[in-house]
Amino acid sequence: MTSLYGNALAQQTFWTAVDSGAMHHAWIFAGVEGIGKGAFARAAARRLLEHPDEPPGRTQHLLDAGAHPDFMLLERLPRDEKKPDQGLARSIKVDQVRALDHFLGVKPTYSDRRVVVIDTADDLERPGASNALLKNLEEPPPGTVFLLVSHAPGRLLPTIRSRCRMLRFEPLDDNDMCAALIDAGAPPGEVDELVRLGQGSPAQALAMSGLDISGLDKALAELAKGDPSNAVRAQLASALSLKAAQPRYEAFLDRAPRFIADQARNRTGEALRTALDAYDAARNLAASALGLSLDAQGTAFEMGGIVASLANRR
Repeated sequence: MTSLYGNALAQQTFWTAVDSGAMHHAWIFAGVEGIGKGAFARAAARRLLEHPDEPPGRTQHLLDAGAHPDFMLLERLPRDEKKPDQGLARSIKVDQVRALDHFLGVKPTYSDRRVVVIDTADDLERPGASNALLKNLEEPPPGTVFLLVSHAPGRLLPTIRSRCRMLRFEPLDDNDMCAALIDAGAPPGEVDELVRLGQGSPAQALAMSGLDISGLDKALAELAKGDPSNAVRAQLASALSLKAAQPRYEAFLDRAPRFIADQARNRTGEALRTALDAYDAARNLAASALGLSLDAQGTAFEMGGIVASLANRR
């Protein structure tokens, strides 16, 4: 997503601070994943680095090429530079953050400012990368602006949070969701359903396009009624184990804990305890399944059993 939708108040708050001439040197753009915080951080960096006397479009061109000398982006790098299709590293490494020492040690080239975007700060390797960043936040050179994107700012070091101004971004409303999804090329016939599924996050909604999420939800509802013969979860696990079904399998792992949490809201007593136990089990299984490369069919079958346990106490 390149266009910005929603969160007009958060955006205006930032621009007002910029125009005041007394802008804080470090910001945390906080909010749920996929609502445009990273896109806004990049747009903010462009505006902060633009100079009125520069050739039109130079800043944007250099940023697009990854060649602006006054800008640094810290993000997870490919696990293997020679094989970028093998996925990204689990964290932003300490050596990446230490590279800021040289970047901040020279004067800006084209602008009066230097801008560092960290997308996301949640991915900073702890404790090394977080502590290395903290040193730069404590005594930044004049004109340096840090923009930290965070989906869960509570997980950041308190000392990092204390040195940043928090700017909260909210999930998008339905109108902005529709506009963002249409702009991103979502199939017109899916837009209404994707708005519902996305829960205010266009990126989350787009990730579910074409995955028959309604079918997954129906299967979860069927499992929650009980599956004594294991027929429902066996069929579902078999379908999700196919290589081509990997995106749908990941969507299933994401939706199962959410489904259980929704069921828990309508329960009390022992039924509530059963649902809470199932939620913890489902969340732990989902968290470990991809990271540990667990067998998809076995994992889906196990997750189906957790959902089916909701029928034990209704």
